[in-house]
Amino acid sequence: MHDLRAHRRSTDHTADLAASPFRADRDRVASSPFFARLGGVTQVVSPTGSGLLLHNRLTHSLKVAQVARAIAERLTASSDTAGVLDKLGGCDPDVVEAASLAHDLGHPPFGHLGEEVLDRIARNRFGLADGFEGNAQSFRIVTTTDVRGPAAVGLDLTVAVRAALLKYPWTRLSHPSPHPRTLRIPPRGASEPPEAAGSGSAKFSAYVTELDDFEQSRAPFHGRIEDWQQTVEASVMDTADDIAYAIHDVEDFHRVGVLQHATVAAELTTWLTDALDLAALSKAELAGQSRLPGRSLEAMRRRLHEKDSWAVDDDAFAAAVRRVRTELVDGLLAVPFDGSAEAEQRVAGFSGRWTTRLVDGVDVLLDPTPRSGHVLLAPAQWHEVAVLKFVHRRFVLLRPDLALHQRGQARLLTNLVEALDQWLSDRHEADRLPRRLHDLVELADTEYRSLARTAPELLAGPAGDVRTGPDAVRALARGRAVVDFVASLTDGQAASMLDALSGRTGQLWTDAFVL
Repeated sequence: MHDLRAHRRSTDHTADLAASPFRADRDRVASSPFFARLGGVTQVVSPTGSGLLLHNRLTHSLKVAQVARAIAERLTASSDTAGVLDKLGGCDPDVVEAASLAHDLGHPPFGHLGEEVLDRIARNRFGLADGFEGNAQSFRIVTTTDVRGPAAVGLDLTVAVRAALLKYPWTRLSHPSPHPRTLRIPPRGASEPPEAAGSGSAKFSAYVTELDDFEQSRAPFHGRIEDWQQTVEASVMDTADDIAYAIHDVEDFHRVGVLQHATVAAELTTWLTDALDLAALSKAELAGQSRLPGRSLEAMRRRLHEKDSWAVDDDAFAAAVRRVRTELVDGLLAVPFDGSAEAEQRVAGFSGRWTTRLVDGVDVLLDPTPRSGHVLLAPAQWHEVAVLKFVHRRFVLLRPDLALHQRGQARLLTNLVEALDQWLSDRHEADRLPRRLHDLVELADTEYRSLARTAPELLAGPAGDVRTGPDAVRALARGRAVVDFVASLTDGQAASMLDALSGRTGQLWTDAFVL
């Protein structure tokens, strides 16, 4: 099993500093320019021009790797879980760390907002049935578009690390068969988004252009886990991602004064005081009172029952709200952050206590529900993460001032894609295209011509329409290339490039033009 898990395409490892193939994978990811660019990519608020010391995708990835390795080491050291891990395919801390460092490589400028914009453009403007998805883009980078591997095609990572990157181990529409979105209880992320019926799964981890790599990565795990289930190592990475997100985003917005003690306290305390009365409200009554304290938390409790009835427990939920109120409201938020050593110690103490508590709550199940991976949090910690993420969503993500900036960022990305597509269409400018964009067009053209010849059904959209003529295939390739190119920019590069293409800047040489 170990030899299969360590398999690569190439046998040339002369440039690797580490003898262990999995440690070499970690080094390859860490030295990739796609990894370095994450320092300029939004986690929640863009690091470009904000003047705020906030997490970006790079620091987030480093924390996920730190937490994931701690979980893997804890699980592999326990005699209670060692046998189960071996039966499921293994849990190597180096594999987990490498996958965690790589898991956000495909995040485009402006984070999740950019992901939504590029997906909409890819499907509606370019006719790409796969659209765009950050996880699938990460897999495309490590298998195809990065050139730091021995064969200059991807990073040539081991199958274990590639499999550990597959948080949602299916394509949007076709693989595996039966597709997980058709299951009676679809795995988390496999269902179609309500606002885009017929478009395929909302979340997925591979495009059809990387199907060979996808199937090769999953092959060693056939018969050990379900076709639609994460590997144990992917499940560790996914759990660590949730833990890091739940803690560090709360830290960030306490630091900058966005999380206000009074409003968070009112929400949690009102729910705890009036839980029975709130539970008795009709759906219409609850919606009509949505601006009153406690109502948003009650709505979230009901959503948990709808989506994850297998896990949610009202007593555990109430206990989680009490613990978050004690630790966050009565603890961290009770004193505004003022940059002092004492304030920094309070933040560090909060982060350390919660990280330790959540990591200690991780366990392994041999036969989990389809809505969970094999690695999951204990009930108490699962509910606590849900409440922490609620605080972040309710008091940060739904703020009108954040929405104002995000609408501008969405317009920026849309205009940038349109400008680059027009440039590609100008035959007089063919020799002056950015070399990277030109290379991506040629790569995608080769991929789509091959699919049109050998598996045209993979190019079909949800309606079953197949476009395999030379002009149609070339158009698909151009669309994928533009999306690949824009997704590889930092927030600042995207803004600078649009300024240049729009004639709004006279500056010639900037990092946006090292192309």
